[in-house]
Amino acid sequence: MRTLVVGDIHSGLRALEQLLSKAKVTSSDKLIFLGDYVDGWSTAVETVDFLIGLKDELNCTFIRGNHDELCRAWLQDQRENPQWLMHGGAATRDSYLKTDREKWERHLEFYANLENHYLANDNRLYLHAGYTNLKGIEFEYFEQSFYWDRTLWELATALDPKLTPEDPKFPKRLTHYHEVFIGHTPISKTDLALPQKAANVWNVDTGAAFKGALTMLDVETKEFWQSDPVHTFYPGERGRN
Repeated sequence: MRTLVVGDIHSGLRALEQLLSKAKVTSSDKLIFLGDYVDGWSTAVETVDFLIGLKDELNCTFIRGNHDELCRAWLQDQRENPQWLMHGGAATRDSYLKTDREKWERHLEFYANLENHYLANDNRLYLHAGYTNLKGIEFEYFEQSFYWDRTLWELATALDPKLTPEDPKFPKRLTHYHEVFIGHTPISKTDLALPQKAANVWNVDTGAAFKGALTMLDVETKEFWQSDPVHTFYPGERGRN
């Protein structure tokens, strides 16, 4: 069984469908989605519909992203957040306004059931953004950090690559898990990018909301697959560019 982790989709359903085909995903694989299923391209409702259906066919874990929480808040009270609208929310709002309240309720259930993090038996941790507590996720004071924090990736990329976990200067925050897989912070917004490792943290957000591709990574072998640049599936749309 492969464990395959998928970066931020941002409503790029057409890219996800291509990616599942490229990786030849089957029911024997485990899929871990790192969040941000909406906000970007025009097929927000269709993307969530697809993911809900996919869970009936495949072994899926869905992590909560910050954009999923922003969308959920709007679906609950239709109070428009200007920041959300500027960063992909307008396309998501327009997508939902074309459908009915019954579908909204089904999607609200999907958003409510997302997981803030997933710690596998092999001590690999999966979450959207990061965590701030030196002792690890169980000691995090604010659950919003799991889908909003950027300091974990900032720390990992700033770390001297010569440091080992045994070094007293190695950040304690990174010592608790064999590997950590995140999205949230695009590696590039303007060009095609590969998944990137810093310390023991893997960033799988390759800019699908912008000019990049959607990425799927085999966590054991580090083989990865990428869609075509997601914007090419949506001619005439801006995404978050």
